[in-house]
Amino acid sequence: MMQACLNGPRTAADSGAVPLSPAALAEAARRAVAAGAEDVHVHPKTPCGTDSLSPRVLAPVLEAIRAAVDVPVGVTTGAWAEPDPARRVARIRAWTALPDHASVNWHEPGADEVAAALLARGIGVEAGVWSGTAGAEHFARSALAPRVLRVLAEVTDTDPASAPRTAQALLAALAGIPHGRPVLLHGWDGGAWPVLRLACRLGLATRIGIEDTLLLPDGAPATDNAQLIVSAQQLAYVTAGEGGRG
Repeated sequence: MMQACLNGPRTAADSGAVPLSPAALAEAARRAVAAGAEDVHVHPKTPCGTDSLSPRVLAPVLEAIRAAVDVPVGVTTGAWAEPDPARRVARIRAWTALPDHASVNWHEPGADEVAAALLARGIGVEAGVWSGTAGAEHFARSALAPRVLRVLAEVTDTDPASAPRTAQALLAALAGIPHGRPVLLHGWDGGAWPVLRLACRLGLATRIGIEDTLLLPDGAPATDNAQLIVSAQQLAYVTAGEGGRG
């Protein structure tokens, strides 16, 4: 499965390719799905460009994207959008439009409570387990681990040389947790493409988009999410071919 992560916490200051408004996100989703994405992850933003969990911000984004594509749509619940765990839970309970799934970073305070609030509303949980954090340890202790939709193995190492090794270590840690859920492996910035290649070699779900990288595999700036998805599909095809040789 290839997920498109359309914008993340990035802003217009990072790149003109970052979609911000509901209309821009809907068009980005349409183009990404047409390019081969099977799932969409988005960060709804205020008019000022900051991530928000407010029902008034979330609903227009979901409505616009769902009018443009017919694939699952997920959102963030990152602590940067609402630092107080209790307020984060209150926001989720107040949502008037519901995403298909939402990511929960397990190293953040209140992860279990946030995940429980999502599950209570019938929203799938993507368990974000970041390398370089205690996320795997916290997730291993969670009673909700077997109930999540999938695990997002998120490689925070942005060095292209070492990111695949960091990814392998993270996957090894997750393998020791009896969660029984599928894993989506992805990297960030300099580590995005090397980790995507590893995910393809291992037959794991992965993701790509403006949230994870602003650059194509050759280092050129990406014009939009669709261009990144096309590059990822080509890379996946080549990697699959390499795996069948010998």
